[in-house]
Amino acid sequence: MSRSPQSSRHLVIAAVMASMAMIAIEATIVSTAMPQIVAQLGDLHLYSWVFSSFLLTQTAMTVVFGKLADLYGRKPVMLAGIAIFLLGSVLAGFAWSMPAMIAFRLIQGVGAGAIQPVALTIVADLYPARERGKVQGYLASVWAISAVVGPMVGGFIIHNLSWAWIFWMNVPIGLASAAGFIAFLRESERHARPSIDFAGAALFMAAIAALMTSLTYAGDDDIAKAAIAGAVFVLCLLLFAMQERRAAEPMISFALWSRRPIAACNGATLLSGMILMGATTFLPMYVQGVLHRSPVVAGLALTMMMVGWPAGATLAAKSFHRIGLRRILIGGSAFIPLGAVLLLMLSPGSSPLIAAFGSLIIGFGMGTSSVSSLVMIQEIVEMNERGSATASNLFSRNLGSTLGATLFGAVLNFGLSHSKNVAAVTSDQLKALLQNQTASLGDSDAIRQVLHQSLHLTFTSIFAIAIFVVMLLAFVPAIHIGGAKKAPLKALSPLED
Repeated sequence: MSRSPQSSRHLVIAAVMASMAMIAIEATIVSTAMPQIVAQLGDLHLYSWVFSSFLLTQTAMTVVFGKLADLYGRKPVMLAGIAIFLLGSVLAGFAWSMPAMIAFRLIQGVGAGAIQPVALTIVADLYPARERGKVQGYLASVWAISAVVGPMVGGFIIHNLSWAWIFWMNVPIGLASAAGFIAFLRESERHARPSIDFAGAALFMAAIAALMTSLTYAGDDDIAKAAIAGAVFVLCLLLFAMQERRAAEPMISFALWSRRPIAACNGATLLSGMILMGATTFLPMYVQGVLHRSPVVAGLALTMMMVGWPAGATLAAKSFHRIGLRRILIGGSAFIPLGAVLLLMLSPGSSPLIAAFGSLIIGFGMGTSSVSSLVMIQEIVEMNERGSATASNLFSRNLGSTLGATLFGAVLNFGLSHSKNVAAVTSDQLKALLQNQTASLGDSDAIRQVLHQSLHLTFTSIFAIAIFVVMLLAFVPAIHIGGAKKAPLKALSPLED
């Protein structure tokens, strides 16, 4: 893409923010509506698959569309992603059963897998590194605002309209975003005829689908099905590796992923995704179940993470060209274990302010390190690799979130069943505690103590992983941003540099 003044940058960024808002608000607004949806459609046992199906195709397709954006240009891939996402949204509003809802959410996920990486690649193409961080801060604020606004909008729609409007509200936003890209985004013409690695794309999607299916079954303690899906994952992964080594235009370039800065940043991003999922899942549970506070207080404690994220992203954007990108990257990531320490300090008598402050610090560290990682990865690759490089970072975060949900869920279950000096807590007891039905529990203090011990073990795991995030980013070499890229690209190619 050319950085020609023909592209009206501010108007293009408005279109980017609109497209990202559809993805950002999707999780919170659908979560608000799902109890009513499943009550009408039935098949409660398929409840989690409404969310898993979206995440599955989004994760699998992120890398595929990142590569296609490098081959065919950003605009056509972005418009295709918006069209697919809107198609899935319209169909989801007409869903007549839970299997149909899951199928339409799969379609939505495909569109999301195109929109997110290509939107960030467009930002990288239009803005030099010194300006790009500020725009990344704007995009981070979209996610923060969506986290707060989503439940309120979802609640309003549920009480005043049909739940179908949860999905149909995407249509005007998506059409406005598409119109912005069509009218204001200009790309140079591409005359080459790229070779598409269809076999690699199919094998990669099959491998990721099998992995996420295996993790989902493992989280539900269905070991037999998890093992079968895991075996399919290993087989597809081996076939994929063989295909990529012989493809003319491989869907995933092993040479790209093995560069030291990209490998370190993506590894840290994967671990950060695990921490994000662990904190967002189990911190509200601690505030409600152990500290015995209302869901509103628990939600506010978690919301502080969404305040810290854009704050960290904005600070990093304004500072890395003065302080240095590597220093911001490592220094910012140090806030993640610092916030996790506060979660370790929580006890049944603690104030929820400690949980909120820990959440704020973790969010600040993630905002700082995520923006710095993305800017670094985008700057050390050539223009025709930028879409793939951006997608690799987003893929790592999505995969980390999936792994985190399974890992920390297993840690919690282990703690609940191996509590010290107290009988194991059942899921019904835990549900009653979280719903404040203490009259039916008997010794509720003992159950709260068991939950405290279990979640303390979970927070210890989060702290340990946060330490590894900092250690991984310490392997990132010093890179000068904004100068000639030829020498750094050559120097940073091998993993052992």
